[in-house]
Order: sequence, then C-alpha cells, then structure tokens
Amino acid sequence: MSPYAFSSKDIKQINARGISSEDIEIQLENFRKGIPHISLVAPAAVGDGIIRLSEEEAGVYTDQFLAQLPHLRILKFVPASGIASRMFKSLFEFLNRETEHPKADIEPEIAEIIKGIEKFAFIDDLKAILKTGGEDLNQLIARRDFREIISGIVLSGGLNYGQMPKGLIKFHRYDSESRTALEEHMVEGAEYCRGQNNIVNLHFTVSSEHLDDFIDLMNLRQSSYEKRFGVKYNIEFSLQQSFTDTIAVDPGNTPFRLSDGSILFRPGGHGALLANLNELDADLIFVKNIDNVSPDHLKPLTYLYKKVLAGVLLEARKNTFRYIRILDSGDYRKLSEIESFLKNQLFTKLSEEDRNLDDDKKAALLRRMLNRPMRVCGMVKNAGEPGGGPFWARNRDGSVSLQIAELAQIDLNDRVQSGIAGRASHFNPVDLVCSTRDHEGNPFDLQQFKDPDTGLISEKSSDGRELKAQELPGLWNGSMSDWNTIFVEVPIETFNPVKTINDLLRPEHLA
Repeated sequence: MSPYAFSSKDIKQINARGISSEDIEIQLENFRKGIPHISLVAPAAVGDGIIRLSEEEAGVYTDQFLAQLPHLRILKFVPASGIASRMFKSLFEFLNRETEHPKADIEPEIAEIIKGIEKFAFIDDLKAILKTGGEDLNQLIARRDFREIISGIVLSGGLNYGQMPKGLIKFHRYDSESRTALEEHMVEGAEYCRGQNNIVNLHFTVSSEHLDDFIDLMNLRQSSYEKRFGVKYNIEFSLQQSFTDTIAVDPGNTPFRLSDGSILFRPGGHGALLANLNELDADLIFVKNIDNVSPDHLKPLTYLYKKVLAGVLLEARKNTFRYIRILDSGDYRKLSEIESFLKNQLFTKLSEEDRNLDDDKKAALLRRMLNRPMRVCGMVKNAGEPGGGPFWARNRDGSVSLQIAELAQIDLNDRVQSGIAGRASHFNPVDLVCSTRDHEGNPFDLQQFKDPDTGLISEKSSDGRELKAQELPGLWNGSMSDWNTIFVEVPIETFNPVKTINDLLRPEHLA
C-alpha cells in the first residue's frame, strides 16, 4: 500500500493516461528504495559470449536467410521520435555565446562546420533560405558573419533543424539527390527486408507533432524508391503511448505537482517503445536506430551482416523449437543435450541448484527457458563511442546470461563491478534481429520478459524546481532482459551513427 494517498482528481488524471495503479506503485517504490544495479559476472568477449564468424560461416548464414526470406514476414523497426537538439547542441551554444561575445574566436566545432559547409546534404536548401533573406553564403563567410549561417541551419526562420527529429534531416548528398535519414532506411529496407511479393515493411516510432511531416516526406519519395528498387513499401508510424509515461517526484519522493496542481508525468525513455514493438506482426524484426545509416558506398557491408544476423537467429530458433517439441513429447533422454544447447548456443547458464533438479522439474525449467523471445545482436569493437556494453550478468533466478548494460546500470563505486565494466572489449551499436513468436507461431507478450528492476532514475527540473524522473527499462537493456540472446561480432564499418552535426563531415558519411 502506498504511503501517498491520491485524490479523486489524481486518479482521474492517471486513468486518463491508461496507467495502471500497480505501475504507479512500482514507480513510487523505485523512487523510495532506488533501482538496484545490474550484477555483472564478466564482460562478454570473443570466444566467451561473442561469436566471431569466418567469411565462410557468414556466407552459410546469409544463404540460410535468403533461402527462407520468401516465406517470412520481415519488418524493420526504427525508433525515430527524438528531437535532434543534442545533434545541434554546439550550434545553439555558439548562438548564445555570440550574443554576449560577438568578437570571440569561434569554437573548433563551428570552424569545422563552416569549412565543410559545402559538403552537407542540406547545403542547397540552406543557400536558398539565405538567398530569400537577401544573403549570399560565400559573402557571409567572407565577412565572417557566421551567426546568419548557423541560425539558418537550426532556427525556425531557416531550416529549423534544431527542432526537428533526425529522420527528417538530410544526411547524405549524392550526384542527383540528397537523402534524409528516413529515406536511407527506406533504401536499406529494400535490400534485406524485401519479403513476400517484394513488399518491404517498415515501422517508425515518431512524435505526434512531427507525424504529418514524416507522412508528407514518405508520400513525396515512396513511389520513386519503389520504381528504383522494384518493391512495394508498407510503411507504418506509431506514437509513444501515454500509458508508458512515468510519474515524476520531488526530492522528498512525493508526486511532483505542476502550477495547476496536476501530477507531472514524463516520457519513459526508449524502453517505452516495448509497447510499440509488442504490437508488431512479423516473423523477424530488424531493430536499428534512426541515425545509424551509411551512404551507398558503405551499404553492401551493412546488407551482408544484416543477413548474417538473421541467418544466425533462424538457425538458433529452429533448434530451439525442435527441443521444445521434444520436451513436449515427454522424451527426457536429451535433457543434458538441451541444457548444453542452452548454455553454449543460447548463452544461458543454469544455477547450481537448478542443474541438480530431478528430471521432471528440470524439463519444465528448460522448456520455460527455451520458450522466450529471441534476439541476435551485432557487437562492434569498442572504439570510444558511447553506448551499452555486452556482459555476462546474474539474473534474479540465479542463472547467468548475456545482457546489454549501460554504464548508468552499473555500480561504478564497486571495485569489482567497475573493473568488469572497464574490461569490456565491445559495445552495442543497436543492431538487432528479433523473433517474437513461439514455436506454434503465437506472439509472445513481450511485457512478460522484461526486468522491471532495470530502469533509471535521473535528476531533472521543471520551472526551476528540482525533480526526479524515472525511465523504464531500456528497450534493448532491461526490456529484453529475459529474452534468449546471442551476440555476434560485426565490422565497425557497419556502425556510423550521427550524434552531432560534425559527424556528417566524417568520410563515412560523405557519398
């Protein structure tokens, strides 16, 4: 029972969002007690949790995927709702600083942008906007009037990129066109998501205020790409659902009140998208972030390893389903073989207590551990990019399995845990292939396979007042905690995220 009593007005507000009272109680308890850290056992490494494939093995898995592709419903799921404000953080800082100190030297990041301005995919749009305002780009550069240029990129009087999601920003420039991140995902999808009848299923999660902009861009470009690649796109958009919002609290852990007395709810982070993923109908689901796209000259390697990851999943799923059917037949002669498969192929190690169960109890346990959603995750060598890492972690039931953990989930004040985190050799580029149906083709309820103890609590503010906010378990972290997980090493060249505008000037983003 919560120590905090909600008024009838509060309950009406909570019910209007579709949030259950049980979820509210769990969130408030998390604030009071804190969210426990993940229990790391060891970093996953090549040969110990991360599979490194030879060229021949990669070819075999690719062929397996391609052989089954005509019979599968494939879908690509792309979280695309975040505003790109962090991408343009240095530009806003420049504009704010320029107001106070107009004659100061420009920062290296801004100098790099000005020097490479002609290389950006949006350069023609920027020139047109400046010309409309009576300005010429080259003249502005010559007289070092950089404020007009930067304003033209990020502010509402110009391209307004500072208030747009990354999916609508032009990333890559080609001889005859420039493409947004959304379009690059459409081009990718035509290669490895081309399923039955050449239909390409794409699903983007977007914010409500930009939904019409996404639909307008899709309508503008869809037929052109369909003719170019000989496909038919089935593109869907969904919004982050209000029942995934989380309650905010004040420093005393009581619900944070706005000026009108209502409770403040905040978006629950990308873990909230588990609800969107749970609604998808597909045999295989590729998951990839909106900002991780490559220009055409780097796409072949991306295509190859998407097919490789899918082939690995299909092979593991086939064996998993076979063992489930054996257990359902009452044949216990292969219990040790199934336990070995779980350990060596699905990377889940039973606790010592569970290893010593009698046959009936062990068979029931093994079936339960096999009968889960499955994911194969690409892992790249750690090159200093931010992101979660692959680890062996101890679960609540005493088993040990592969998990993706963010630094915020790890107790870095603990010498042992910090040491394990520091030895991580790879990190997660959000490159997943998922299977969310059981051996009879029925969809899993993905909400049943998350770990509610893996969310995050952070300090925020509203109207100058301190508050604490809570994020749901991350989509590829705690929200997939109880999935069967396989890590496969993929080339770093397949990971080309755009976190800042300067990333678009890297060689890998120049067509």
